[in-house]
Amino acid sequence: MSSSQPTWLSSGWRESDRVVSVDHDVGFLRIIGTATGYVGRVHADFDRCARAVRSKDARFDGWFFTAVLTTGIYCRPSCPVVPPKIAHMRFYPSAAAAQQNGFRACKRCRPDASPGSPQWNARADVVARAMRLIAEGVVDRDGVPGLADRLGYSTRHIERQLRAELGTGPLALARAQRAQTARILIETSTVPMGDVAFAAGFASIRAFNDTVREVFGLTPTELRRRAAGGRRGATPGLLCLRLPYRTPLCPDNLFGHLAATGTPGVEERRDGAYRRTLRLSHGHGVVSLRPGADHIGCRLALTDLRDLSLAIARCRWLLDLDADPTAVDETLRADPVLAPWVDKNPGRRVPRTVDGAELAVRAVLGQQVSTAAARTHAGRLVAAYGEPVSDSGGGLTHLFPSVEVLASMDPAALALPASRRRTLTTLVAALASGALDLGHGSDWQRARAHLAALPGFGPWTIETIAMRALGDPDAFVPGDLGVRIAAGTLGLPLTPAALTRHAAAWRPWRSYAVQYLWATGDHAINRLPSGAVA
Repeated sequence: MSSSQPTWLSSGWRESDRVVSVDHDVGFLRIIGTATGYVGRVHADFDRCARAVRSKDARFDGWFFTAVLTTGIYCRPSCPVVPPKIAHMRFYPSAAAAQQNGFRACKRCRPDASPGSPQWNARADVVARAMRLIAEGVVDRDGVPGLADRLGYSTRHIERQLRAELGTGPLALARAQRAQTARILIETSTVPMGDVAFAAGFASIRAFNDTVREVFGLTPTELRRRAAGGRRGATPGLLCLRLPYRTPLCPDNLFGHLAATGTPGVEERRDGAYRRTLRLSHGHGVVSLRPGADHIGCRLALTDLRDLSLAIARCRWLLDLDADPTAVDETLRADPVLAPWVDKNPGRRVPRTVDGAELAVRAVLGQQVSTAAARTHAGRLVAAYGEPVSDSGGGLTHLFPSVEVLASMDPAALALPASRRRTLTTLVAALASGALDLGHGSDWQRARAHLAALPGFGPWTIETIAMRALGDPDAFVPGDLGVRIAAGTLGLPLTPAALTRHAAAWRPWRSYAVQYLWATGDHAINRLPSGAVA
């Protein structure tokens, strides 16, 4: 790095960390750690953060939060109000840290509802894994000891690591999430306030009232009245939300892939939206997702409102909404072979999954067969072992079978080759016993090693699971048929080893490079389907 590097880079960073892009407009270094992770203190570079705030650049929302001493509020960097004087600014690495220091959320820019920091899904270290688990509500369900147990560390170590990087501990982070869940229920539903409090995870009505007033500067009743603004009340049992993301976003491959590979009965495309069933902690749900100009329209029907924050987290993960497309596309655009495809449709996301175990089972069913055949196998599995659900808004019929149910099935009933049946049953047994963790807080390399030790798991299946279930942004499938066809079309090396060497320049975003490579072919996964139902 140059001699003008920020002083905070000299503290807490490893030499293996690297700058993947520089935003010259505001002089802000985008720092992305390697797979080993890092302790980044972006908010500590006061001058660069101040310039980012004065530029009102939405790309920095979620990277840090701006607190204003004179007003007692905290904002996104892109807040549309006149920026405060530099002397009155303070910067925090998380909304929870700003709240813990006595600041309330801005009513104009709603910083608590901004896209999450992209680093939590781009990193594999313990802090990033902890943040993914907190987003899934692990602290609310199992407490800090449960979080530490999932991560394999002591509670003291988790507390220390989170405070060092985020300025606050897991309880405050979970509290901030509860406040945001409460706000969503207050503003988008007619659910009684007492039910909102307990659905959001508060232990008492008093704690709910105090937190909402402290964080948002309004009582729950005032917040609902202010949000209503004369609009009609929400349909009972249905929540209509807006899921924000960083622009640009290319919906073609994202929604096209999910529609083209969807499991019958579990997923469908209807009236321009992707719909699917969700297995959640306290019940189940049905979600409808539709792309918009700067957000994803989300309609949720839940059997238990306590699952709201988990459902939102899984939908954001499914659509990769916390990605930083600017950093990704800058790196990939540097390769002249990929540059035209990046420029044509920037902002491609990685289509993921709402459940890692489900994706792994489907990956095995899809080994060495066409997309249509894989859907047929998955549909048969769902019809035989899935849990029936009702769907008043469409044609969804089942939840995808749980691993516990699949672990008890008769392998002979599967219309698969004997070797594939063995692969599937050993996978399901490992998942059901807990020996294999494919959840959002899992260790990517440990999961890869465990999968490699199972029969029938080669590089394609392992990296597909790493890309779409584990969320590793650098997973790569050089042996994939679509990737090989794209390599031949673009004049890239054809052998997996040679293509992997060429792809080293695309790191740490090779999962996204795969999306651009697939886009060179005429396949259903690359386009939004026509027609009402698919």
